[in-house]
Amino acid sequence: MNLEKLKFALTLLCVQVLIIVVFIQFVSYDSEASAKGLSSVSSHRGGNDNKANSITRFDSLFQDVHVMIFVGFGFLMTFLRKYGYSAVGYNMLIAAIAIQWSILCRGIFHHGLNTIPINIESLINGDFAAGAVLISFGALLGVTNPLHLVTLCLIEVFLYALNEYIGATLFGAIDIGGSMWIHTFGAYFGLALSLTMRRQKDIDTKNEGSSYNSDIFAMIGTIFLWLFWPSFNGAMATGDDQHRAVINTVLSLTGSCIFSFAASSLMCPENKFSMVHVQNASLAGGVAVGAIADLMIQPFGALLIGSLAGLLSTAGYVYISPFLQRKIGLHDTCGVHNLHGMPGVMAGFIGVIMAAIATEDQYGNSLYQQYPARAPPENSSLLRDIRDEMLSIEPGQGRTGQEQALYQLAALFTTIGIAVVGGAVTGVVLRIPFFGKVPNEFLFDDSNLWEVPENEEKDQTNVDGSTHRNGTGGNTATAGIEMSQGKRD
Repeated sequence: MNLEKLKFALTLLCVQVLIIVVFIQFVSYDSEASAKGLSSVSSHRGGNDNKANSITRFDSLFQDVHVMIFVGFGFLMTFLRKYGYSAVGYNMLIAAIAIQWSILCRGIFHHGLNTIPINIESLINGDFAAGAVLISFGALLGVTNPLHLVTLCLIEVFLYALNEYIGATLFGAIDIGGSMWIHTFGAYFGLALSLTMRRQKDIDTKNEGSSYNSDIFAMIGTIFLWLFWPSFNGAMATGDDQHRAVINTVLSLTGSCIFSFAASSLMCPENKFSMVHVQNASLAGGVAVGAIADLMIQPFGALLIGSLAGLLSTAGYVYISPFLQRKIGLHDTCGVHNLHGMPGVMAGFIGVIMAAIATEDQYGNSLYQQYPARAPPENSSLLRDIRDEMLSIEPGQGRTGQEQALYQLAALFTTIGIAVVGGAVTGVVLRIPFFGKVPNEFLFDDSNLWEVPENEEKDQTNVDGSTHRNGTGGNTATAGIEMSQGKRD
């Protein structure tokens, strides 16, 4: 019996048992999901109409986001020719743990040690937390073992919930599509972890390459993400805000798709397209527009943001990733810095600008729904006047546009700070001998931990001419341009 593998199985069982015990003590259905809630009482007796139950509004959006997490992210990481089982399998495992753990972590920050109510929105937020962890996983794809990933998930989800609480609740910043909370946080957490845990010089990259078939499977992940991203950005919005979020996200994605093809052709040798760029940079528009998807950025603004994001992401794969690899030894298997990190920061800065220039002339009284902290304080005459038209407006802090912009900026830098420090500390923790280390000969290789068909294992050992994303070996015609590593996440 292999003690290292037994250690992981026992750890996983202990984690699940502990989560079940905590659920027994603290987690319960909220009023809309409870059999004794108002949704189960007739409306003429004071209950809620079943049509008003949040499940009718969120169910289809939840399924879209769920597909993105389990199918889109999973298949996007199957580009490594000998790591497909691990890419899809670990993706599923990490997401399952993250959903459960995030319910508890977010519950602690929002409800303390009181009962944590769970509803369909809790599950969507669980998927969002899983997305952040999977982005970090993308930076480390092929160089970690399952015990690393479970530990990473538990630490990162807690810090993710903390960062979101600080940014959204304490700072009152807005980020409807998670460009800061999810993409920026996940990317820089993973990059800091990668830098402290295992540098480029310590990684044998002979297996780090794609094949024709593995790139086709990865492209399936890209298409799923591309199609469902509008639901991801608009899931938590309402009314006209949600309508704008969907429109802006679709337009931004089309812009990044077109520019990724154009930039790839311009930047690649012989003006050929690179699958790395198409699979990843085409999605950058969804990240870059996320933080401001529900704002009045105008259709041309969405197209411009997406186009610039596609260009930035492609340039990242061609120039920036190789530079960081050479100068500081940063290994980023999927190129999460290019797809999630830089476009996420870009979205954060655009969010700062939009907050500064937002006025009642643009939004009407819904400005205070868009930026709740800008609403007048409790008992003010201005709040009463606004509530005469929009009863749903809650008391705020009376911030100006410039003050809101500063809080948006503070949220962005806080996100990067917590992510970098948290990722670096986690990397140091995972270097403790207890967690083990993937032997060089099994990096980017399923065969050490998965039952791989014998003929497939033998065939893949003799694969030649595959594309290497780190610029070493493989197809020399494409190696130089694809040294930006793997993919996205």
